[in-house]
Amino acid sequence: MDAEGNTAKIIDIQRIMQMIPHRYPFVMVDRITDVVPGESAVGIKNVSMNEPYFLGHFPGHPVMPGVLIVESMAQTAAVLVVETMGPDAEGKLVYFMSVDECRFRKPVVPGDQLFVHVKRERRRGNVWKFRGEAKVDGQIVAEAVYAAMILDN
Repeated sequence: MDAEGNTAKIIDIQRIMQMIPHRYPFVMVDRITDVVPGESAVGIKNVSMNEPYFLGHFPGHPVMPGVLIVESMAQTAAVLVVETMGPDAEGKLVYFMSVDECRFRKPVVPGDQLFVHVKRERRRGNVWKFRGEAKVDGQIVAEAVYAAMILDN
């Protein structure tokens, strides 16, 4: 429930895959919660040892690549954009334009549950700018400010 006692909207993986074009092995968000259209959302990524990137990053000491944490921020934001814009935006490609102020604070490892908090900073036409924070157990593990452009397919 949110602060006003309303039931928070949850978007499951089946709906996420209708909204954005990403597919295995590149879906970096399993569920979206706390959606406020046009403003913010929280993505959840359950980090499993079965992720294909752990085969090479790093063998014997698996760590989720930081760029994939940023990608989980982008995918969470993409779902927020589609939720805001409606069905006409479903499946459209969203391209990074910039990633700024990116910081990695702590490694993310198998067994972690990554909570990705995204907030819209501004929107101009088809360009959106977001601030994202990724947390594990309430601690910030990564943060970034990023902009993306939505294109017609």
